[in-house]
Amino acid sequence: MPNTYDLTGKVAIVTGGAKGIGRAIVDRLQASGAGVWVWDFNEVRIHGARSSIVDISQPEQIAKCLAEAGDSRIDILINDAGYLGRCQPFSEHSLQDWHQIVNVNLIGTMQVTQAALPYMARHGGGRIINMGSLAGKEGLANLAAYSAASAGVISFTKALSREVIGQNIYVNCVAPGPIDTDMIRNLGTEVVDNMISDSPMKRLGSAEEVAHLVVWFNTGAIFDMSGGRARC
Repeated sequence: MPNTYDLTGKVAIVTGGAKGIGRAIVDRLQASGAGVWVWDFNEVRIHGARSSIVDISQPEQIAKCLAEAGDSRIDILINDAGYLGRCQPFSEHSLQDWHQIVNVNLIGTMQVTQAALPYMARHGGGRIINMGSLAGKEGLANLAAYSAASAGVISFTKALSREVIGQNIYVNCVAPGPIDTDMIRNLGTEVVDNMISDSPMKRLGSAEEVAHLVVWFNTGAIFDMSGGRARC
């Protein structure tokens, strides 16, 4: 029987909530009673959830979206929006593409968080979950830019958690290994098969498994979701 959580009356923003892990998190938050506001680069309609089209790499879009919130409370922020790019040697990785990886995964996460913090502080605290990656802990060959951006998210989580805990704001990071999403499947069958082979559980993780971990909070911690693959 899965764990249940009571988030009745809480308001959550989920970036990248249109599909994959983000959509599973939206579903789990809604099932736990939270009101959910989905931010995504693509238009999405989820029953019972508010949604906005937001490119988190663009600070003016973040500011415009939050201006619509007025003085509404924001209790939970899930920074799930991410961009993986192609699996390829860094020497062949186009400048534009790896800049986009860093801008979305690291800078975007920081920009949304900085904009949301005053809302949490005004209303007595909140919870922030940043989605990192096993790549950020270990560094994965042919995913150098993604690994670097994910490592930045992990360090950002640890540093920020120390800054804001006195305001009753708790910051954590979930670092999944390969999860069965379009983003991973799009890397190609050979890459995915190698990922499965490297996993002690011999399978990809599920978005629902990640979602259950996300709604459980501590502070300043990095939680692995790698099927035993993580080595550090």
